[in-house]
Amino acid sequence: MANIFNFAEQCLFQNDIEQKLLVSHQARQLLDTGQLTFQDSGQVQAISATRFPQAPLLLPPREMPRRRLESPAGRAAFFHALAHIEFMAIYLAWDIIYRFRGLPEQFYGDWLRIADEEAQHFQLLRQHLLGLGLDYGDLPAHRGLWAHAEATADNLLARLAVVPRCMEAHGLDVTPGMIAKLKELDDQAGTAILTRIYQDEIGHVERGSYWFNHFARQQGLDAEQTYLNLLRGYFIGKPKGPFNRDARIIAGFTHYEIDSLEAYLHE
Repeated sequence: MANIFNFAEQCLFQNDIEQKLLVSHQARQLLDTGQLTFQDSGQVQAISATRFPQAPLLLPPREMPRRRLESPAGRAAFFHALAHIEFMAIYLAWDIIYRFRGLPEQFYGDWLRIADEEAQHFQLLRQHLLGLGLDYGDLPAHRGLWAHAEATADNLLARLAVVPRCMEAHGLDVTPGMIAKLKELDDQAGTAILTRIYQDEIGHVERGSYWFNHFARQQGLDAEQTYLNLLRGYFIGKPKGPFNRDARIIAGFTHYEIDSLEAYLHE
C-alpha cells in the first residue's frame, strides 16, 4: 500500500506544479478508499531542502507592488496573488504531514484532505487567471507564508498557532470584503471561487484549532494562553485586524483569544 510520507516527499522535494497537484489528488483518493498507510518512512529532510518552481520569482512582502481591482491588470495581479497563496497552502499542508511524525492517523488524514482542497482552490484560481490573460508564475509573488513555515519547522504547536490559526485565519477576516468587491465589479466567476474558498478555509482553520487544543491539552498546557504566547514568540510582526469574530468562532477560536488579539493590536 502507498505511504502518506512518500507522497509528501513527492510533493515537497520536486518543483513540477502539475505533479504536486496530481500527488495531492491521488493521495486523497487513496485515503478515501482506505489504501494509504501512515508508517514512518525514514529520515525527515530539512525544510531548507524544499523545492519550488522556477517561477514565480519570490520577493519579500514589502517589495510586492500594490494592486487595485478596478483595472484589468490590477484584477489579474489580485488573482495571481490569491493563486500563490493557495499554491503555498498545498506546501504548508504537506509539510505539516511530513515534518511532524508519530501523530494520530486522523491528524494526517485531516491535513491531506486540506492539501487536496488547497490544490483544488489553486486550480480554480489558475483557470480564472488564464481567462484574464496571465498564468501562475507570470508575476512575482511573496514568500511570507513559507518564512513562517521555516520559523516553526521544529515546533508543532507553534506551526498550528502561526499558520492555520493566524495566517489562514486572516483569510477569514478579509475574504468577505473581497467577495463584496468582486460582486460590485460583476465578476461572477471570481465571486463563486472566493465563496468556495472562504467556506473551505473556515474548515481548515477549525482543524488547526482542534489539533492545537488537542496537543496543548495533551501537554498539560493552557491552550488559550499558549496560543497567544506562541504568536508573540514566532509570528513575524503582529496579526492584522479587524477580526471576523463570527467566522473565527465557527473555526474554533474563543472570545478570549479574539479579545486578546484585539488588545495586542493596540499595544
